[in-house]
Amino acid sequence: MTDPIADFLTRIRNAVKANRKVVEAPGSKMKREITKILYEQGYILAYKFDTDEKGHPSIKIALKWDAATKCNAIKELKRVSRPGLRRYTSVDDMPRVQNGLGIAILSTSKGIMTDAKARQERVGGEVLCYIC
Repeated sequence: MTDPIADFLTRIRNAVKANRKVVEAPGSKMKREITKILYEQGYILAYKFDTDEKGHPSIKIALKWDAATKCNAIKELKRVSRPGLRRYTSVDDMPRVQNGLGIAILSTSKGIMTDAKARQERVGGEVLCYIC
């Protein structure tokens, strides 16, 4: 697999479109940090980090649904930087997703964080994905 982050985001996107409640994906440190950000920002209901019988890490994510409108909290999930074309940004050119209604997840020298936190800490980095 050449882009495990894109595979992770695609699994979540497909589960949202198929109206699934839970999605399972292979785990890694970067995917773990992205999952924590999704939970902190209120896009997912819960998550659990496991290992299978062979010792491979996995992530189980419970998707957040609005009972009244029967819509998912995640409307759009888009991979920005990819192995063939990396996208970097400075703190001055930081993207605003849907004029601040969504978030951008960045990989910075201080770790993986949202665009708002990166602006606050005055660091730039690689734009991993947009979520709204």
